[in-house]
Amino acid sequence: MLPRPLLMPVAAALGLSACATAGPVRPPDTTLPARFEAAAGTLESAALDRWWLGFDDAQLTALIEQALARSTDAREGAARLAEARAVRRGALTGFDPQGDLVVNGQGQQQQILDSVTISFPGAEGGTNPFAQGGLIFSGNAGFDVSWELDLFGRRAAARREADATLLAARFDLEATRAGIAANVADALFELRGLTAQLEDARETLRIQRQLRDIAAERARRGLAADPEVARIDTDLAQSVAEEARLAADAQAARRAMLVLTGNAAAPTATLDPAATLPPVPPAPALLPGALLARRPDVRAAEARLAAAAGRLRLDELALFPRFTLQPGVGLSTTQGGAFDATTLAWTLAAGVTAPILDRPRLIAQLRAQEARVEQAVIGYERAVQTAFSETDQTLVRLAADRRRIAELTAGEAAARRSFDAARELYGRGVTGLTDLLDAERAWRAARLTLTSARVQGLRRAVQAYKAAGGGWSSMS
Repeated sequence: MLPRPLLMPVAAALGLSACATAGPVRPPDTTLPARFEAAAGTLESAALDRWWLGFDDAQLTALIEQALARSTDAREGAARLAEARAVRRGALTGFDPQGDLVVNGQGQQQQILDSVTISFPGAEGGTNPFAQGGLIFSGNAGFDVSWELDLFGRRAAARREADATLLAARFDLEATRAGIAANVADALFELRGLTAQLEDARETLRIQRQLRDIAAERARRGLAADPEVARIDTDLAQSVAEEARLAADAQAARRAMLVLTGNAAAPTATLDPAATLPPVPPAPALLPGALLARRPDVRAAEARLAAAAGRLRLDELALFPRFTLQPGVGLSTTQGGAFDATTLAWTLAAGVTAPILDRPRLIAQLRAQEARVEQAVIGYERAVQTAFSETDQTLVRLAADRRRIAELTAGEAAARRSFDAARELYGRGVTGLTDLLDAERAWRAARLTLTSARVQGLRRAVQAYKAAGGGWSSMS
């Protein structure tokens, strides 16, 4: 029990603490529509964890796995998580018993400069025993401990804050890894689109060279005029320039892919993407409410809100008194000289610290943390709204891309049949060069538009999987 003179100040501190408490944390508004605007897809939620396996593409899977293991973003995120774990351990050790072992020693050399003879009544004279020379050693060892009695739940509040902060770091890492997987897939489909366009450009060159040969032969026979050959030569030069541009873009895309996968120093020749583009996969079958658990950025915002609430409770408890126990033990020894002595002592003390003059600063800190908690609430609400908006918009556009690809596929097939017919008629001399070039341009434009649409559809599917919280296991 505290001494009676200390009871009144402690009671007064408790009364003042009760007058400066934080208000309740406002619950965030996470209301979402019942469903997305676009029709529900067929990809189950569990398949979103590793959505890239649904493409059945060995190269895509290998590149994503390599990026998750070797990319700088993934390794930096893992280092940040390790830092958060260490910070959590450090935050909780402050509530454990504190104390250091202190050991010190001292040696002293004494030299006799003169001796004194002392005579005692009834005894023979002798040398003063205190006037001996030699080495005197003294040493002390002490171990003092301070331990706060957690009467108000400070340790539990600190644990809640530390656990929530660590959880936010873990979700940040998962968001980073999900973003890496999406970026690799997006870059690979872009590279494959460029490769397909490059092959189309080379096929166009081959066709235009054949057309030039036909036009030159017709001109030699007097069936066509020389300007027709010149016109084909003009288109041929433009196609050569387009091929060079696409080749450069593909080369740059290969280098960017190597950087994404953590293999920046490798030659670009080591990356050989296929020119074929897989079909656009189905959209995820997901309800808006599932985003609260599936999106790692939403989970991170929720964890940051919990951490801010834990810090608010700690700042509130800072206004309460602190009760500490201070046991200690000490050992001292002296050897040499006239006496040898060893002493062991222990102490047990208790203390109370009550904030009085520091109260204005602590109250201001409490009010500031209340504002930070409100910011965390708003940040969580923003994360939820952003998640829904991104997913809804992406699913709507993905559905439109799928319809567009179906229409363009049929149009490209028709344009190819028209060009084949026009080329055969031109070779027979039935039609002129203008009709053939018009048919060839229409087919080339249809192929280019279809390739671009397929690439866009694949990249949109990747965006939809990422927006829906794919790329990590929300159950782990």
